[in-house]
Amino acid sequence: MLDVLKIPSTELFALLLAIGFAAGLNLYATVAVLGLLARFASLPLPPGLQILQSWPVIAASTALFAVEFFADKIPAFDLIWNALHTFIRVPVAGLLAYRATSQLSPEHQMLAALVGALVAFIAHSGKTAARVAVTPSPEPVSNISLSLGEDVLAIGLTWMATKHPYMAGTVALILVAIIFLMVRLVIRAMRALFRGAEHQVAR
Repeated sequence: MLDVLKIPSTELFALLLAIGFAAGLNLYATVAVLGLLARFASLPLPPGLQILQSWPVIAASTALFAVEFFADKIPAFDLIWNALHTFIRVPVAGLLAYRATSQLSPEHQMLAALVGALVAFIAHSGKTAARVAVTPSPEPVSNISLSLGEDVLAIGLTWMATKHPYMAGTVALILVAIIFLMVRLVIRAMRALFRGAEHQVAR
């Protein structure tokens, strides 16, 4: 993440998409990776996000990631965990985007915050929906495998956003499109199910 005044707006948008999606999957991993990259890989964070490279923030985010790593892999409990994190991942993702664009105008900052929060909400919703769908499946095929994949994706996408923002933004957009498609298919299936039930009752 470079100085936002020195990179093209399209690159900044791609970067915010990727970071927002990663935060929606695993906020603590995203924050920890950004802080560690800033500390050890000379990643220049924007002024508004330089607090992420402080040791207290790195330690806290790493510890919370460790807690989530295990909590997110417990069947049924992971649904409660993710439901509670709706009120953490989404607003903090918006805050990250807002702080990342602190050198832009207030209007552009608000737009960035909305984009970051919206993408995080989509990623978080897709994650939660996938968990609901696979919870009845036997372990370790369902929750553990899915959670590990989400962890890898969040960390990988965060790293990629700092090195190849356009590629990371494209991946995030593709994943958002897949989630929208899955939601539409689920809604259609539920409508067909309810229609079939109504016909059965009518008979």
